[in-house]
Amino acid sequence: MEDKDVYIKKMHARLDEWNAEIDKLRAKADKAKAESRIEYQNQIESLRQSRDEAGKKIAELREAGEGAWEDLKSGVQGAWDAMEQAVKSARTRFE
Repeated sequence: MEDKDVYIKKMHARLDEWNAEIDKLRAKADKAKAESRIEYQNQIESLRQSRDEAGKKIAELREAGEGAWEDLKSGVQGAWDAMEQAVKSARTRFE
């Protein structure tokens, strides 16, 4: 069983990685042609919303009691997996 604080630190680190990835995608979007730029900006906004939701999940975990955090962890992992897929998808579209 993983310690709550360790898990939260891992999630924060992953969130920081996603923030950096979103920044890279934004830089690519800024260099794109006008018609592509709108699509890229929409994709980035969607990623930001997903990232914000992931941040809220971290806050919920932090606030959860020792018994409840294990129950919340599976829901958080699902959201995390979805975010990971969204980042990969966006990265592929921007290439």
